[in-house]
Amino acid sequence: MSGDAHRAAGRGALAAAACYTAWGLFPIYWKQLADVDATELIAHRHLWSLLFVLGLMAAGPGLKELGAALRTRRALQWHALSGVLLTLNWLVYVWGVNHGRVLETSLGYFLVPLVNVALGRLVLHEHLRRLQWLAIAFAVVGVSLLLLGVGRLPWIALTLAATFGAYGLLRKQSSLGPLTGLGLETLLLFPFALGFIAWQQFTGVGALGRVGTLEHVMIVGAGVVTAIPLLLFAYGARRIRLSTLGLLQYIAPTVQFALGVWCYHEPFSRERAAAFAFIWCGLALYTTDNLLAQRRLSRA
Repeated sequence: MSGDAHRAAGRGALAAAACYTAWGLFPIYWKQLADVDATELIAHRHLWSLLFVLGLMAAGPGLKELGAALRTRRALQWHALSGVLLTLNWLVYVWGVNHGRVLETSLGYFLVPLVNVALGRLVLHEHLRRLQWLAIAFAVVGVSLLLLGVGRLPWIALTLAATFGAYGLLRKQSSLGPLTGLGLETLLLFPFALGFIAWQQFTGVGALGRVGTLEHVMIVGAGVVTAIPLLLFAYGARRIRLSTLGLLQYIAPTVQFALGVWCYHEPFSRERAAAFAFIWCGLALYTTDNLLAQRRLSRA
């Protein structure tokens, strides 16, 4: 690796690590807005992130690329669906955080890599190696233990894992760049977000004008603080190996897990600990398989 490539990889790793750390710390942000309806928060996120992204795109050729994408039927279809999936993911995530389920949200993002493997097999018909099958089996056992031990299906975790996994799959099929794709997703859902915010204000239950100054700033800032990590992720993903990105992605759910246990003191029973242990074993197998595959590819 040349000196320039090495420096680019270093910057990429820092950007990706910053992205995942920010995602991990998001519960602290959303907890400050617990009095605001989760659906309204996500609507505001769409509104303000669109304005932020359009501002970034105006500084370069982004608006021209966005205009071309709006005239492409395939791009509209793919990104309308991916935008809905991302919105559902964020809605369930914010609702879970503000209802004392930070541990379950962390479990959902721990499951994402294993869901990606399963989707690769079911949708893309990819061949799974032995360790990948074993990793999925460990995850199934972990979820089953939660169902049997806790007495309920971890629907928040499963919804987060499924929606983010499907979102990643759709974005993989798209030819648009990260900024253009994000701009198109938010633009397509903007009318619905604006309509919901207007309805909330019209019926007298909207947050604007009802909450304090700090909450107003944080509601408007929600679009910026969620868009920046996505852009950091896109920057990092283009400059580092997939195996490195795969290792860094555990930062976010690990930080969330630590917040849930030590900051918010959520119950962590023996049954839940056993379930997490099986899922962590599955992730360890998945990571080992990825590293071995990368090594074989490098030798070849």
